[in-house]
Amino acid sequence: MSSQLYRRSRITTAIDMKLSVIVPVYNMASGGKVQYCLDSLLHQTISDYEVIAVDDCSADDSYSILCGYAERFPDKIRVLRCDRNRHQGGAKNLGLQTASGDWISFIDADDWVCPDYYERLLAEAARTGADCVGTDYSLVYAHTMTPGKPVHNNKEEQCGELDEARMRSLMVDFGSLCVKIFDRRIIFSTPSRFPEDMFYEDNAIAKTWISRMHRFAYIPEPLYYYYQHGDSTVHTVTKSRLQDRCRAAQIMLEEAKRYGYYDRFRDELEYSFTVLFYQNTLFSAMRAMKERGRYRFVTELAAQMKKTFPDFQKNRYYVDRTDPEEKHYMAMQMRSPLRFYVQYLLLWAYRDLRARG
Repeated sequence: MSSQLYRRSRITTAIDMKLSVIVPVYNMASGGKVQYCLDSLLHQTISDYEVIAVDDCSADDSYSILCGYAERFPDKIRVLRCDRNRHQGGAKNLGLQTASGDWISFIDADDWVCPDYYERLLAEAARTGADCVGTDYSLVYAHTMTPGKPVHNNKEEQCGELDEARMRSLMVDFGSLCVKIFDRRIIFSTPSRFPEDMFYEDNAIAKTWISRMHRFAYIPEPLYYYYQHGDSTVHTVTKSRLQDRCRAAQIMLEEAKRYGYYDRFRDELEYSFTVLFYQNTLFSAMRAMKERGRYRFVTELAAQMKKTFPDFQKNRYYVDRTDPEEKHYMAMQMRSPLRFYVQYLLLWAYRDLRARG
């Protein structure tokens, strides 16, 4: 990357902390994706940090690229490799096993950060005493340091000592793990780790980390660059990935019961489960799932939702936040799965026809 893109920050706050940045990598060699990510990490304006790049048995040149970086920058980059493809959860767990930092961060291998990203997050942690600090991100469609469309990942009213109101807010609206740093004591306060061999692993355990936090801080600026391309998890819809999303939601509830915060945050957990397990999965399947068996899949999804939280439609977050059209169709499916299925397909067939011309 050019020196013009990576001008060093003028921030002079002294940071005497050690940071571990964990980068799970799988087939990120094409288009210079992993290189751009690592270059952004190497050009950080702090010095006391390590980058742990974990190759998840890539089938392309990702591992050799990582090894090349480790040879050139042995004081900054360490490379690990999974014994088999374990998905991001397994790669993150392997990174956590060797992370020595007082602070832990994760970054997707196809994303990147601004040069003073970690300096500013660590400075905010030192200023506020927070054990987790987040920021915003921007959506970008090319390798650039020019911010794209900003996405607000948290809210300023969530900041400070985590009283009941702030904790409930974070339980519902925590945002992405990738745009945060965590005091390692939060992560290692329980034996729970990311679930492996599945996608949506962050959703499964994030609330356990939140339940262990005491103070939260947030920088309302897009300091993280979220690269939009067709191979990313959020842009790929298959039955298997939809099932992973459902499993992540189930693990989320299991974690809450295991660590004793289920009853305290039942409303927030019910709503989070509804969105992750049912709402997002249902409409993703109806719009983009191409495999056979879609009707059976979405019908069983609704049956499991009704069994887990029979009164989810009365949840206060659901009532206030759910899109009226989606709320209408979910209520229809609860009454008549077949009627919902036919009417929803007809609705989008009509809309697609209109869009074409």
